Amino acid sequence: MPEQTFIVNGERVTVDVEDDVRLLWVLRDRLGITGPKYGCGINVCKACTSHINGKAFNPCAVPVGKLGADDEITTIEGLPDQVEPSQRGDHDLHPMQEAWLDQDVAQCGYCQPGQIMAAVALVNKVSREGGTITDADLDTIRNICRCGTYTRIRKAIVDGAARM
Repeated sequence: MPEQTFIVNGERVTVDVEDDVRLLWVLRDRLGITGPKYGCGINVCKACTSHINGKAFNPCAVPVGKLGADDEITTIEGLPDQVEPSQRGDHDLHPMQEAWLDQDVAQCGYCQPGQIMAAVALVNKVSREGGTITDADLDTIRNICRCGTYTRIRKAIVDGAARM
């Protein structure tokens, strides 16, 4: 069986798995990283949203063999480590996660890791471009929330962006 090597949440990992196995299953079943959720498996619901090299992506749609040894995957578990400890809030979380708590976003919570990861990637992108989050930016997020907490999600993204 081929070996796949890449970086997850700051640690280099090597797993023995076929090239065509989706990264989501490697993360969840082989590495025990369960923050990225399985929702649809076809890159539609975005419950598994994580970051690859700082950009949002959906590991349900990426065969592990497509990753390079220097590709960096960040899941919700590794998100707090993406900011300095002084930027973390009362719960030692990423500023966006703190905003999520303060805005009481989660209802069932299933989609929340993916929602937060998409929000952080969007805020980082807009910030790199020299802008601030607008309603038009928020409209680009396509993650599905089965509970319909979109109003609170939008408020939390704006709040989290201000904290970042």
